[in-house]
Amino acid sequence: MLNLEAKKQVVEEIKERLQRTKGAVITDYRGLNVAEVTELRTKLREAGIEYKVLKNTLIQIAANDIGLEGLDPVLEGPTAIAFSFEDPVSPAKVISDFSKQHKALEIKAGILENKVLNADSVKALADLPSREVLLAKLLGSMQSPMYGFAGALQGLLRNLVYVLDAVREQKASAEA
Repeated sequence: MLNLEAKKQVVEEIKERLQRTKGAVITDYRGLNVAEVTELRTKLREAGIEYKVLKNTLIQIAANDIGLEGLDPVLEGPTAIAFSFEDPVSPAKVISDFSKQHKALEIKAGILENKVLNADSVKALADLPSREVLLAKLLGSMQSPMYGFAGALQGLLRNLVYVLDAVREQKASAEA
């Protein structure tokens, strides 16, 4: 059992993580065995995500202290939070993929840019293409008009060369 000072310290740590996180997913891990939880933690660690089992009351206190509203309804039963301080989408992707194979892992909610998301929004976020794919699509759509313009310009220049060549041949045959 944590004493009052230890609880205050944990609340401060939770507040710091909630404020620093780019994206987080709140889960209920009931029904997962030790091997499955270990597998989940390994996948999260490989993606640079921190996964913490926390007490609901301490999460509520920390969230209320920083003005993060909407978590109270999901803070029931065992709760663990996956925090990402780099990529806002990676916790949603990793946990969503894992929950497809392990039905016992339940997504309760998510946090994105200090806003609480419901479980459906977290799953929708997980289904988005990666940042790199979106940037590649954007670049492709920006290049497409340039390629079209270059092709049209090349066609005009080719036609001009054909016309000039025909005029040259015509003058050469007229002089002969």
